[in-house]
Amino acid sequence: MIKIAPSILSADFAKMGDAVRAVKSADMIHCDVMDGHFVPNISFGHKMVKDVRRVTQLPLDVHLMIENPEKYLDIFIAAGADYVVIHLESTDKIDFCLDKIRAAGRKCGVAISPDTPVRSLAPYITKCDLALLMSVYPGFSGQSFLYGSLERLTELKALRDKINKSCLIEIDGGIDEANITEVARCGADIVVGGKAVFGGEYPAERVELLRNLCK
Repeated sequence: MIKIAPSILSADFAKMGDAVRAVKSADMIHCDVMDGHFVPNISFGHKMVKDVRRVTQLPLDVHLMIENPEKYLDIFIAAGADYVVIHLESTDKIDFCLDKIRAAGRKCGVAISPDTPVRSLAPYITKCDLALLMSVYPGFSGQSFLYGSLERLTELKALRDKINKSCLIEIDGGIDEANITEVARCGADIVVGGKAVFGGEYPAERVELLRNLCK
């Protein structure tokens, strides 16, 4: 069964608690942390993750779009992250980060941006609980889905199946009711929905719509 992970980057920050409670039927909550350096935008930090942790029992999927994530792992783990996902392009200390996250008893993952070859993940999939494929350029919500991502998703599934079948495949960016069925067919286990969930008046219904389209 596909997992739906609403991205709180698209929620109303002034009503974040209500937004998170509204999607309690989701499978996890996706938290996009941006530093204005690795990506050209600033979102929120560990305080938001800590506050979201207080209002939901759902797993928190913390996606670190930041430079040198090894410096900040401890604070996001302490804030309540269940999954900590770092970008392959953001550090040369990938193994160190993955080992540290797992040693803390949390699940770890590596993300790649659209221009990074899928094969670059091969050395790390054996350690990963999750591999995240970006289907937009990281930094801003509301972008259109890059359809070349479907081919990349198929490639990632084949790589994952060869190396570590227990590693979940997550895809993030521009996914909505028009493309989620194909995304699921190409091998995604977790789908991040931002505007597709929080862009309407009834986010809980949007979660169910996206889930049903994957059946």
